[in-house]
Order: sequence, then C-alpha cells, then structure tokens
Amino acid sequence: MSAAARTLRVPGRHGYAAEFSPYLPGRVACAAAQHYGIAGCGTLLILDQDESGLRVFRSFDWSDGLFDVTWSENNEHVLVTCSGDGSLQLWDTAKPAGPLQVYKEHTQEWDPTVGKSLCTFRGHESVIYSTIWSPHIPGCFASASGDQTLRIWDMKSTGVRVVVPAHQAEILSCDWCKYNENLLVTGAVDCSLRGWDLRNVRQPVFELLGHTYAVRRVKFSPFYASVLASCSYDFTVRFWNFSKPDPLLETVEHHTEFTCGLDFSLQSPTQVADCAWDETIKIYDPVCLAMPA
Repeated sequence: MSAAARTLRVPGRHGYAAEFSPYLPGRVACAAAQHYGIAGCGTLLILDQDESGLRVFRSFDWSDGLFDVTWSENNEHVLVTCSGDGSLQLWDTAKPAGPLQVYKEHTQEWDPTVGKSLCTFRGHESVIYSTIWSPHIPGCFASASGDQTLRIWDMKSTGVRVVVPAHQAEILSCDWCKYNENLLVTGAVDCSLRGWDLRNVRQPVFELLGHTYAVRRVKFSPFYASVLASCSYDFTVRFWNFSKPDPLLETVEHHTEFTCGLDFSLQSPTQVADCAWDETIKIYDPVCLAMPA
C-alpha cells in the first residue's frame, strides 16, 4: 500500500487534470469542472504542500468546465487551461485576477477553425483527445484520437509524418518516453496501454493489460526509463515497468470515481499527483517508486 496520501477535497468540483510545476517543488495545478463537466463552470486550482497537507495557493474560475492544464516551460507563474467552450485560457499565478489572455479558435470542444494560430493540423477523422510535444525532437508532436490512431506531426511541414492504427478503440491519451525518442505509449477505451516504436509501427513493442475500464491518461516517468503510470475510469491508478515479465508494479485504489488526472513530479523521483471525479486531489509516494526494483 502506498504511503498516506495528502488529500484536498474541493466540494462541487470534479477533477480532470493534475500537473506538477516544473519549477516549484510540490506545487500542483488541477483543472476541474462542475457537474462532472456536463454543465456549469470550471476552476483552476494551484496547490502547495506543507507539513499539514495540501493548501490552495490560488483559485481561478472560468465560465465553462476546465478539462486540462499545462505549465509554461519559460515562466514559473504561467499556465494554460482548455475549456468546454472551445477556448484556451492563459493564467498568471502572480496575479489573482482572471486570465491574461483567452484564445478562441476552436468553435466547440474539438472542432478546429483557422484563426490566429501559427499552424492548423488536419487529418484526424474524429475527436482529438490528447497531444504531446516530443521531448527530443523540436517542432514534433503526437496526437491521440477517437479515430483509433496515434499520429506524429511536424511543425516544419504542417503535415502528418506517421499514422499508427494503434487500437481498435478510441485512444484517450498518449505520452512520449523521456529516454527514447522513438518510443510512445497510448491508452485507450479497450482498457489497454500499448507501446510504439516509431521505427516500426506494425506491432506494439509492449501491451499492458489490467485496467477494467477505459484508460484515461498515461504518463512515462521522468526518472525511470521503463516505468509508466496510467489512470482509468475503473477508479484506479496503476504503475508499470514494461521491461519486466510481470509489468504491473502496483495498483492504487484511493478514489471512488473516474480518475482523470495523473502526473509524476519532476523534482521527486517518488511523488505522484492525481485527481478524480470524487472531488479530491491526492499527492502520494507509491511504494513501487520508493523501492524501485
């Protein structure tokens, strides 16, 4: 069992994403929505850790549900969220008022229209659930879609470089390995995680089975080359080492609703944050990371 989690309950807010700050140890951002994201407003929460647990450093409200968040990589105070109204919001934690900027180019949650963006990428045939920049190749990113494909794109050509028919189900999440520029992982509605080597995408290089409902988010560890984590609509977070014959390291069952947000700390090799529809955000140290084999 994992060490005791630090927990913050946010009544009336259902968590969709949790992301550690790349700058400030222990600081976490959480994107949340009222009414399970079906209606109502959204909240961006900035949390800090102290001896007594988790406390809210800043809280920002938006007129629609907030479904994802990411930190700026060149300003420790700046974050971007995305909303059900199709807009992106740029926030500054040093300023307690509303967003610095709002970018409105999607006409709804997932329908792109050309506006003031640098590039628009077309090719997916259904909803795009997840995108991730390559940590290795400048201008290269991956996307996961309801059209059952993982696609690799290049800013220089504004076109698709690789199309991977990764699952026979909607793909909700993807991530890039921090230690191998050719390796990505996908998580899908078929309950599986699959690893893909971009040099040969005909077969996955690994498949991880154990979740009993859709895999909502997948993340590679920033500290261990073959360790990754996944969270699911089965309420669990699972930790895996795909290089082992028995890859499931640990199953964490501390939520009572869909678990949607998940992140590894960039400062602590053992710390993880997650959030769920049960109105809680948790930060904890899974046993498998405290004692990696």
